[in-house]
Amino acid sequence: MLKSIDPILTPDLLWLLASMGHGDDLAFVDANHPAARIAQSTHSQRLIQLSGMSMETAIRAIMSVYPLDDFDPDPVRVMMPVDDPGRVPDVQRAVLAEIERAVGSPVTPGKLTRPDFYRAAAASFGVVQVGDSSSYGCFLIRKGVIS
Repeated sequence: MLKSIDPILTPDLLWLLASMGHGDDLAFVDANHPAARIAQSTHSQRLIQLSGMSMETAIRAIMSVYPLDDFDPDPVRVMMPVDDPGRVPDVQRAVLAEIERAVGSPVTPGKLTRPDFYRAAAASFGVVQVGDSSSYGCFLIRKGVIS
C-alpha cells in the first residue's frame, strides 16, 4: 500500500510511468484500439490494461503523478475522426478537461490521422488501454519534467 496514490495506479502502471523519461510519449487508447499489436512495437513493449475503466477516470488518476511536457507545442495529440476531422468527440473533451485541470492551463491537442496515430503510438514508450469503448478515445501524452 502507498499513501496518497490513486488505487487506479496499479504497480505495473506506476512502473511504466516511472520508467519513462522526459520527452517520452505514452499512448492512452480505448477498447477498440489494436493495443496488443501496437504495444509490441513500443520501447517498453508494455501494455497496461485498465479494464472497465473510463478514459476520463484513468487520465484523472494518471495526471495526478504525470508531469506534462511544457516545452513541446503539442504534448497532447489525439486521433482525428475519420468521418469528420474537425469534430471533437465527447471523450476527447472530457480527457482534455482533466489534463487542463491537472496542469492548470489550457491544452490544445495536436491532431493525427488514424494511420499517423498508430505509427506514433508504436513509437511511444508504452500503451495504456482502458475499457472505454467511446470512439476516438486515443491520446498520446508526452512526459515532461518535475520542476
